[in-house]
Amino acid sequence: MGNKTLLCVHVLLAALAVSGASSVDGAELDYSKLSGIIIPGFASTQLRAWSILDCPYSPLDFNPLDLVWLDTTKLLSAVNCWLKCMLLEPYNQTDHPDCKSRPDSGLSGITELDPGYITGPLSSVWKEWIKWCIEFGIEANAIIAVPYDWRLSPSKLEERDLYFHKLKLTFETAFKLRGGPSLVFAHSLGNSVFRYFLEWLKLEIAPKHYNEWLDQHIHAFFAVGAPLLGASETIEATLSGFTFGLPVSEGTARMMFNSFGSSLWMMPFSQYCRTDNKYARHLYGGSHVGHHTQTYHCDEQEFQSNVSGWPTKVINIEIPSTRGFDAYPSFSEIPETNLSSMECGLPTQLSFSAREISDGSFFKAIKDYDPDSERLLYQLEKSYVGDPVLNPLTPWDRPPIKNVFCIYGADSKTKVGYYYAPSGKPYPDNWIITDVIYEFEGSLISRSGNQVEGNPGAISGDETVPYHSLSWCKNWLGPKVNITRAPQSEHDGSDVQIKLNVEHHHEEDLVPNMTRSPRVKYITYYEDSESFPGKRTAVWEIDKANHRNIVRSPVLMRELWLEMWHDIHPDAKSEFVTKAKRGPLRDEDCYWDYGKARCAWPEYCEYRYVFGDVHLGQSCRLRYTSADLLLDYLSWVALLVCFYELSVFLSQVLMDYLLAIYTAGELDDRQHMSIPEFLHLITVIFGFWSFFRIADLQCHCIQANSSFACLEL
Repeated sequence: MGNKTLLCVHVLLAALAVSGASSVDGAELDYSKLSGIIIPGFASTQLRAWSILDCPYSPLDFNPLDLVWLDTTKLLSAVNCWLKCMLLEPYNQTDHPDCKSRPDSGLSGITELDPGYITGPLSSVWKEWIKWCIEFGIEANAIIAVPYDWRLSPSKLEERDLYFHKLKLTFETAFKLRGGPSLVFAHSLGNSVFRYFLEWLKLEIAPKHYNEWLDQHIHAFFAVGAPLLGASETIEATLSGFTFGLPVSEGTARMMFNSFGSSLWMMPFSQYCRTDNKYARHLYGGSHVGHHTQTYHCDEQEFQSNVSGWPTKVINIEIPSTRGFDAYPSFSEIPETNLSSMECGLPTQLSFSAREISDGSFFKAIKDYDPDSERLLYQLEKSYVGDPVLNPLTPWDRPPIKNVFCIYGADSKTKVGYYYAPSGKPYPDNWIITDVIYEFEGSLISRSGNQVEGNPGAISGDETVPYHSLSWCKNWLGPKVNITRAPQSEHDGSDVQIKLNVEHHHEEDLVPNMTRSPRVKYITYYEDSESFPGKRTAVWEIDKANHRNIVRSPVLMRELWLEMWHDIHPDAKSEFVTKAKRGPLRDEDCYWDYGKARCAWPEYCEYRYVFGDVHLGQSCRLRYTSADLLLDYLSWVALLVCFYELSVFLSQVLMDYLLAIYTAGELDDRQHMSIPEFLHLITVIFGFWSFFRIADLQCHCIQANSSFACLEL
């Protein structure tokens, strides 16, 4: 009896463990061999002080490991000290003599930039992403953040911090620790960092082992909000300053931004111009790397379009005089009608395409009028055009990775061009924006609302990066593409549109001929699994997803989890997860349907009040899945048997105890039932009643498809 009871106790504990874990860990899913590598974007990593800096006229000083980016309290109270810790020397990218800053490490460095009750949610970056990982049972050592100093140029990242060596070791360590490849999640500038890493890796690994290393260590690459051809807002940050909502002046923001070597990394560039990369280290040997020169060339389309494939000229700027005219070759294309006004000393408006920005023509043109131009030209030649590994200001071909997912927001009003004029003020406020050109709903409009001529795309970008730059990854798709458009919200499949084997031509936008309801936000999938044997390529366009907040989008997280589940499921039949139906995945996805007076999606959600709920929607929570119900049912059957066995065992103990008392009291024998016998009978009857009562309730619970209701009963 004792061994049997002990066995029941173990079954009880196992049943509780199963009921507690079954909702997270699917029996057929195995995350044990996968790792997630997160590469954050520009200004998305905390920077901490690595110096002692006394700030006069302020009670707050900077001590080692104090937050620099971002600590709004010190920014407000000691802005000059804060700038010393943020600024870099423009030419050699060294720290200020009085203060140096270094990137934080680990997940804490990318979740919230300025932790706090108020500032935390406002500066949250990857926090929601991490919460999803925890809710779905991902182990702590399976998610790895690789922060970097986003102020540095790519070559300086390796020279000062050995960042790309460390990134390579991170992939190899994750493989040894988990036993499988990694999933790379990169956002914004993080995609450019990963691109440079892939090119740098070619110089570190023998060519015949390069693809083998990638296949072994990287399962999929998720490029989120990648500025594949640059971003127009970089021009605004360079010429007039972009504050990112911080309590600093635009001039201060401009001065700080232009001191960063990374300020040119997201400059707009042409889709028609490339640099021949010969991998000098392999071909010429280490001693001849310095003698190898890379050639920059453009296709004929560059000079035919005159806008480098962009919707319009990126910069239109007034030049006040003719100083240094002969020094700028790009001026030879100025119409003669403009020359007469320049000779008279009148302001002349010049226009510059994305190519003329990335090759330095624009900065040469304004060098006599702007002190930052010479420094930016130096960085452009040294760290970008002359980089021996890669010129980042060239179009990106499909990465040689098995699975590539390019994800971005679309259909939002986005800046694509600027009009500038001298402001009459000293540096750094010497330029003023006179007009802005936006792309929106398939047209170009000015800040005043007037239509502008140009070549707009079918839709617009994500409020920060133009659609032309985001959608460049459509060129990674093959000649035949499957397109699916579905609502972002939970749906039953009735509004899903599918077109198979749609023809796609390289360097031409792929626009689906599908209907669109004005009140519905869609996500459009472009998928190709046949053009490259053994490789899959997908592009996801998410309507109205903001560039900076897309990593916090519940829609993106849901689709990522479904795709990952599909990839590791042994019974998956299709190359990509089906879009036929989308139901709630988390309690937050359940809500109250006031029209039907019940929780919406009753097959997924149920009403289950928990103390602290303040409205009906909060009390709508997920049901268990059918697999979980089966596990619950099997575990509760064993549980009921154990309840009965335990009740019999306890009644026997109680009977023996009372019998001992009865015997010790030397009571007279009687002709009717004794007290212990009566108690034993009552206990056995109660045990049988409990067994059948709980079994009956469990049957009702299974019929009602609600195991939680059973627990409450």
